[in-house]
Amino acid sequence: MGIFEIFTIVFSNPIINILVALYKLLFLLGVPFALGFSIILLTIVIRVILYPFVSAQIKSAHKMQKVAPHMSKIKALHKDDKKRQQEEIMKLYREHGVNPAASCLPMIVQLPIIWALYQVLITVVGIKSIEAIGKINSVLYFPALKLNQVWDTLFFGLPLADSPSKLIAHNPFIILIPIITGIFQFILSKMMMPDEVIEQAVVKKDDFQATFQKQSLFIFPVMIGYFSFILPVGLALYWNTYTIFGILQQYLLIGPGGAKSWVDRIKK
Repeated sequence: MGIFEIFTIVFSNPIINILVALYKLLFLLGVPFALGFSIILLTIVIRVILYPFVSAQIKSAHKMQKVAPHMSKIKALHKDDKKRQQEEIMKLYREHGVNPAASCLPMIVQLPIIWALYQVLITVVGIKSIEAIGKINSVLYFPALKLNQVWDTLFFGLPLADSPSKLIAHNPFIILIPIITGIFQFILSKMMMPDEVIEQAVVKKDDFQATFQKQSLFIFPVMIGYFSFILPVGLALYWNTYTIFGILQQYLLIGPGGAKSWVDRIKK
């Protein structure tokens, strides 16, 4: 058995089963646009499953941000003594209870699940024939989940299988999807980045790390917005749900972060 087959059995197939179960429940309840809402619910289920891992990653990243100014001072103070520099940095980590690897492990755990979810969504939003439904049925665990008809891939009139780039000629307002997607991603990115980083990039124009982080604050949302323009609407629906959940989780764990100035203005 190859790696792809193992990946499918361990990650993709369970996600398909959850999605179909949610779809069947919503369909039986008479909920309109059941497939679209089942994608939203599936994304929330995945985020709940990943909640402890993402929380550990957020808390670890927050601790690293707090010690970053101290690390800069240590590097400047011992710039000619790399050994002493490393010793002082490790001492700093111990004093603040920081584990540099703590933010990597949760991400490693998340990646295969997120990739499997992406693969599943690409498959389900493109199903337009009984033959394709048969492929889905072949991996379902329970007979009660079997699908006997092609599901409706429209969500409030938008075809989940088509991309905004294909639909824009007939519906110019479809451009709002990538714009909204980029805005949500920008808000999350802003919350994850302390104001000190942006200020440092302005003051120290030769600070590559700070400048790169400041640029990524804008580049990443634009990139995500572009992807949501050229990829199926169903994926934008998933990504926006995923990002909104991330914004709420970030706020509950460490507050508004780099977006604190925005929140303060709103409160005034």
